[in-house]
Amino acid sequence: MFQVPGVSGILNPGGHGHNKIKGTVVLMRKNVLDFNSVPDLTKGNVGGVIGTGLGVVGSTVDTLTAFLGRSVSLQLISATQSDENGKGKVGKDTFIEGIITSLPTLGAGESAFYVRFEWDGSMGIPAAFHIKNYCQVEFTSRSLTLEDVPNQGTIRFVCNSWIYNANIYKKSVRTFFANHSYVPSETPAALVHYREEELKNLRGDGTGERVEHDRIYDYDVYNDLGNPDKAAALARPVLGGSTLPYPRRGRTGRAKTKKETDPNSEKPDDFVYLPRDEAFGHLKSSDFLAYALKSVSQDVLPVLTDAFDGSLLSLEFDNFAEVHKLYDGGVTLPTGFLSKYAPIPIVKEIFRSDGEQFLKYPPPKVMQVDKSAWMTDEEFARETIAGVNPNVIKILKEFPPRSTLDTQAYGDHTSIITKEHLEPKLGGLTVEQAIENKKLFILDHHDYLIPYLRRINSSTTKTYATRTIFFLKDDGTLAPLAIELSKPHSQGDEHGPVSEVYVPAYEGVEAYIWLLAKAYVVVNDSCYHQIVSHWLNTHAVVEPFVIATNRQLSVVHPVYKLLFPHYRDTMNINSLARKSLVNADGIIEKTFLWSRYSMEMSSVIYKDWSLVDQALPNDLIKRGVAVADPSAPHGVKLVIEDYPYASDGLEIWDAIKSWVEEYVAFYYKSDEALQKDPELQAWWKELVQVGHGDLKDKPWWPKMQSRGDLVAVSTTLIWIASALHAAVNFGQYPLGGLILNRPTISRRFMPVEGSAEYAALAKNPEKEFLRTITGKKETLIDLTVIEILSRHASDEIYLGERDGGDHWTSDAGPLEAFKRFGKKLAEIEEKLVKKNNDETLRNRTGPAKMPYTLLYPSSEEGLTFRGIPNSISI
Repeated sequence: MFQVPGVSGILNPGGHGHNKIKGTVVLMRKNVLDFNSVPDLTKGNVGGVIGTGLGVVGSTVDTLTAFLGRSVSLQLISATQSDENGKGKVGKDTFIEGIITSLPTLGAGESAFYVRFEWDGSMGIPAAFHIKNYCQVEFTSRSLTLEDVPNQGTIRFVCNSWIYNANIYKKSVRTFFANHSYVPSETPAALVHYREEELKNLRGDGTGERVEHDRIYDYDVYNDLGNPDKAAALARPVLGGSTLPYPRRGRTGRAKTKKETDPNSEKPDDFVYLPRDEAFGHLKSSDFLAYALKSVSQDVLPVLTDAFDGSLLSLEFDNFAEVHKLYDGGVTLPTGFLSKYAPIPIVKEIFRSDGEQFLKYPPPKVMQVDKSAWMTDEEFARETIAGVNPNVIKILKEFPPRSTLDTQAYGDHTSIITKEHLEPKLGGLTVEQAIENKKLFILDHHDYLIPYLRRINSSTTKTYATRTIFFLKDDGTLAPLAIELSKPHSQGDEHGPVSEVYVPAYEGVEAYIWLLAKAYVVVNDSCYHQIVSHWLNTHAVVEPFVIATNRQLSVVHPVYKLLFPHYRDTMNINSLARKSLVNADGIIEKTFLWSRYSMEMSSVIYKDWSLVDQALPNDLIKRGVAVADPSAPHGVKLVIEDYPYASDGLEIWDAIKSWVEEYVAFYYKSDEALQKDPELQAWWKELVQVGHGDLKDKPWWPKMQSRGDLVAVSTTLIWIASALHAAVNFGQYPLGGLILNRPTISRRFMPVEGSAEYAALAKNPEKEFLRTITGKKETLIDLTVIEILSRHASDEIYLGERDGGDHWTSDAGPLEAFKRFGKKLAEIEEKLVKKNNDETLRNRTGPAKMPYTLLYPSSEEGLTFRGIPNSISI
C-alpha cells in the first residue's frame, strides 16, 4: 500500500475498476505584453501582437476555442505503479474539453477547462502529468486540479510555466508534479526518473545560443555591458574572474563582438534570452513597469536629447522654485514639438497627450509637507538611518579616521579632521570620551572612490571623496559635525590627497558652502546606493541563487518551494537593467557621477562582499551600530536606539527566521539528513563554486552541514530579496525625486574664498548651487526612471503571501507555519504604525514629516513609500 504525502486515504493498486477522473485545467493565453514580443506601443499596433517564431497571435488563433478539440493533451503519471523501465506508468492521452465560465478564482487572462482522464485502480495514485501543446502559439499552464480521485480526494498541480508547440522540442512533453514536497530520498520510486529528467532539461549542455522557447539555466560573466563594435568609447571590461570578480548572470550564448574590438564581449541584441519561465507571464504589472523603463531608454531619452541639444529647453535650473515647478506645472516644450512622437501609453501619467506639457512629476514625499526640510542638518543626518541608503553609516572607532589604501601608491590618507573641529559640539565631551560612549559615527565614502577619482574628475564631473562625522545627541538624533572633502594631488596620487574640512554654518555665503559640502556627500551616497546597495547587493547577488536553485533543486524539493517565491521576475528585471540601466552609455552612466566606471567600481567593492554579513544582525554588529546581546529582544542592542531601518528590520528579520526555522525542521529531522540530501548539497556547491565562484575560497561561506546553516542561508537570502531590496528601492522617488535632496552628479569644485565662483555664490546662491549639482536634462531622466522603479505593480505579491493561495504545498505543517508568518507580519505592521505616531522617536519622521514606512510589509499599487514584495521584481 502507498500513500502520497499530503493526501488522505490510499488507493488499492491491485484494483482494476475503470474510472474517469475529472479535472480542471487553468491556462493563460499569450500575454499581449509578453516581455519578448512587446508591440510597438508608439504606433498603436496592440491589436495583433507578433509572436516570436511561432506565428501571429491574432483574433483567430489566440482565442479560447484554440485550446479545444485536440490542441492540448494531458497524460497522468502514477507515483505508485511503474512500467518495465521503473518509471511511473503513464495514462492515456486526453484532451481539454469545455470552457468553465463560473470559476471565481480565475485571474486576468486565465481560462478554465474541463478534462477527464481514463484511470483505473491498476494505475495507482497519480502524482505527475505530461502536457503537450499542438497550438501554433505558446500559453501558460497555470494549474491542474483533479477532483474526487478515489480514496484520495483532491490532488493539485501548481504549474505556472510556458508551454510551447510540442514540435519545436526534442522531447515533446512537459512534466508537472503534484504539490507534494519530497527530499530526494523520499521521492516515490516511480517519480525519480521524471524528477531527474526535468532537472537535466533545465541545466542544458552549456553550448549554443539560447532561443526564446528554451528553459535552460546556465551561468556567464558580465560581458554584455559594452558595445565596442559601435564605438571604442562604449567598450567596458568584463566583470567576473580574478581581476574584476562579480556574481554570475544568466548565460545567453550570444555571438561575440569583433576580434579587433573585444573578442570576449557579447554583441548587443534587441532580444535578450531568459529561461522562458523567467519572462513576465503575468498580466499587467511588472510588464508595464518593465516597458516603462524600456520606453524611457528608447523614446524619452531621444526626445529629451533633441530638446536640450536643440536649445528648446534651458540647460539649467535657475533657482529652487524652478525645481519645484517640475511638480506644480511640469516642463513645457514649444507647441507641436512632440507631435512627431506618438503618445506612449506606458508613461501616460507623466506625458501630456496634447503635446504642450511634457514630463510632469508627482511631488516627492520629502517635500510634501515642507519644501525646505531637506536643507536642515537633522534631515541630512536622519536619512543616513531612515533614508534610501540606511545601511552604510558606521560607528567611529578611531580618531582621526585612517585609510586602508596602499600608501606607496596613494600616499597618506589619514583624515585631517581635528579635535578642534568636533569638540565644540560634543556637549563637553572629549573626542576620546565620545568614542568610548559610542557617540560618534562616520559616513565614509573615501577609500573606494580615491583610485577612480582622478578619472572621474577628468570628465565634465568634479567631485571629492568624502568623510562625514556625526554626533549622537541626547535626544536620539544625529548631528553632522564635520565634512572632509578630498581630491587627488595635482602632482600625482602618491603625494596623497588635497583635503579640506567644513563645519556647519548657517548664515551668509558660508551657509551655502556648508550646503554644498553636504551635497558632495549626498552625491557619493546616491551613487553608492544605486550601484552598490541597490544593484550589486540585491539584484546582482541574488541572480546566481535563482540559477543554481533551478538547476539543482527539483520543483518538488522543499527548499525549492521555500525559496522560489523570492525569485519572481528577478532575472527578467536584471536583464532589462543590463540592457538599459547599467550598460555602457545607459541611464546610470548618463545620470550618476561614477558614469562609465560604475560597474567596474561595484566589482572592486564586491571583492569584500560576504553573504554572512548580509544577515541584518551581522551587518549591524559589523558596522558597530549594534552590539550582540542575548538578553535583547532580537539578540542585538542598537547603539542608536531610534534607528528606523534597523529597529524595523530586526522585527522583519526575526519573523522570516522563525518561519524558515519551522519550515526546515519539518523536512529535516537531523543534520545528517541534510548532509545526505544530494540535491541540496549540489545546489550549495554550485552556488558557491560557480554562481559566486570568484569568492569561492573565502572562509566565511557556511558549509551546509547543519540545519542551522540552511536556516541562516535561507533567511539571509529571503531578507535580501524582500526586505533589504524594499528598503533601498521603494524610497528612491519619495526621497530622490527632489533632486535638491538627493543629487546624483556634481559638476564643479567647491568655490574658494576670493574667487569669482565664491563671489557668484554669495550673489546668487541658489543658482550656483544648481550649477554644481545634477543638470536639468540628467534630472529629468533620473526622475522619470526612479519614479518607475519606486512603484508597486498591481499584481505584486508581498512577504507573507504566496501565488496561488494555500495550494503551493500539500503539507499541513508548513501551511500552518506560513499562516503564522503572515499573521506575525501583520502584527509587526501595526507595531510600526504605533512607533511612527510616537513623537519621542524623532528619527521616525524628522523635519520632512515623512514617517519611515519602507518596511511596512503591505502596500497598494503605485508610489506608496511602503511594502515588502517577496522578490526583486523591479
